[in-house]
Amino acid sequence: MTALARTLPSPGLEAEKYRVLKEAFGFEAFRPGQERVIDALLAGRDVLAVMPTGAGKSLCYQVPALVMGGLAIVISPLIALMQDQVAGLLLDGVQAEAIHSAKTREENVASWRRVASGEAKLLYLAPERLMTGRMLSALSRLPVSLIAIDEAHCISQWGHSFRAEYLALGNAHEALPRARLVALTATADETTQADILQKLFSGRAEKFVAGFDRPNISIAVQDKRDVGQAIESYVKARPGMSGVVYRLSRKKVDETTARLQAAGVKALAYHAGMDAGDRATAQEAFLAEPGVVMVATVAFGMGIDKSDVRFVLHGDAPGSLEAYYQEIGRAGRDGEPAEALMFYGLEDIRTRRRFIDEEDSAPERKRMEAQRLDALVGFCETTACRRQTLLSYFGETSGPCGNCDTCLDPPEVIDGTEEARLLLQLIAATGERFGAAHIVALAVGHLSETVEARGHSSLPGFGNGADRPAAEWRAIIRQLVSAGAVAVEAGAYGGLTITSRGARVLEGVDRITIAKPKPKSRERRRMAAEAIAPVGVDMALLAKLKTLRRELAIARAVPAYVIFSDRTLMEMAAARPQNEDALARVKGVGAAKLEAFGDVFLKVLRDG
Repeated sequence: MTALARTLPSPGLEAEKYRVLKEAFGFEAFRPGQERVIDALLAGRDVLAVMPTGAGKSLCYQVPALVMGGLAIVISPLIALMQDQVAGLLLDGVQAEAIHSAKTREENVASWRRVASGEAKLLYLAPERLMTGRMLSALSRLPVSLIAIDEAHCISQWGHSFRAEYLALGNAHEALPRARLVALTATADETTQADILQKLFSGRAEKFVAGFDRPNISIAVQDKRDVGQAIESYVKARPGMSGVVYRLSRKKVDETTARLQAAGVKALAYHAGMDAGDRATAQEAFLAEPGVVMVATVAFGMGIDKSDVRFVLHGDAPGSLEAYYQEIGRAGRDGEPAEALMFYGLEDIRTRRRFIDEEDSAPERKRMEAQRLDALVGFCETTACRRQTLLSYFGETSGPCGNCDTCLDPPEVIDGTEEARLLLQLIAATGERFGAAHIVALAVGHLSETVEARGHSSLPGFGNGADRPAAEWRAIIRQLVSAGAVAVEAGAYGGLTITSRGARVLEGVDRITIAKPKPKSRERRRMAAEAIAPVGVDMALLAKLKTLRRELAIARAVPAYVIFSDRTLMEMAAARPQNEDALARVKGVGAAKLEAFGDVFLKVLRDG
């Protein structure tokens, strides 16, 4: 893992970046990590920046774009992200444009004219639109100074499958050779970083990797049983808190949303099968209103800027630790305590393996995705600190965190060789064709219709595990999968097969350790029913400021956070500025926003 050397730009550019930071964006100082990326670009170097969610990646290209002059091209994966970024920049007094398929031809032509005339300083495009010969030719005649690729992990995650233009983005740099190139992401393991460096920069770029740790997020994984009831109980125990519940399919999203609503939770659904207007309405309500729980597929979340999300719950296992890290990163962006809980079971592994098998990609790509899934299984079954396991996956070392389930309630590790051999014997005796449910039924001696029809009740070992409940045997099978002794087939039945290591265990050559099952108990820790209020913040005044912000956002048809962020409103509610000079000193209040909104916010602040 490498970091950028601190090479400063020329004195003139050094002074200009601070002027832009204050006047356009309302900040006196940069956040950790931002300045080194900005300085490298201003010094004429290309950069890959991997920075955690909430670190302020957008400023890493917006500030250089304004300092360097000319035109900056920003590649963004989703239209909604482009629209929100442009709306925010316009409110900051920065002329920006986006050209995309959700606008009419006349609107896109008008945007291009403002770009071609030099009026616009930033132009947002999808990779598919940029990588047309016509667009690259037109841009080559303009003074393009910077190309910024936001959410750059999409190059690796999407480019190999359904958005091939991502893999071609390196050609844009060749077509616009005078431009600096920066790729930014919050989510990239070392394999993905290497993929981005090769595809975008031909290996020639400086890499900056900031710390991945989000210590305020408590991490836990639980066995997946009656997940609908488990989700309902979890969310109801946190009344008034904003959260995100991720489900694997649109059907599960709709079912979970309906269940939570019936239980009195202010829950909304979000998935790609919904009307675009309905999705936008749900997203705006989530951003603007307190206590909303968004139930969503992975279609939701990229670019969402809401600081007070108190929990992220996975009702189904994500596809990789990269995806998991990105999704839990939506919690606790205000730095206050937040929770990440995943419900996980063998059926998740089977489903994810099927997705990999069915993906239209090269064998090498499938092998990499299978390795990522193996890493996720290892994380779910670890008996060590989960945060250590997660951070080590991204190449970062740390001590035990004291804020995950395995730290707070450490599992006891015992020799599980005899239990493993019983399961392996049953898997072998049934021809390595049956899934976990059938093998567990044999272990506990359950006479199901399938067991009787197959004559499996007469097998040696049938019922030899009746002293343990079925849930414990399911947990042991998952640990055997994690230990590489058993593999789960991707087919509909998720047949268990014995690996070479499993064969050694069965033969008595290897031994297996497992986590000693814990008695089912109530949750040991619960968060307070209300989010912790930051010190010194007048919560009643903060509520009034948020109400005003929402009214202004509705009037301008923009997300609430592009008016002012939650952090800015919190600082207002704590400092209670009474005049324009004092309000201008609040972080996030730039010159354009002070002029546009200063009077109305000062009125609320004075009235209290």
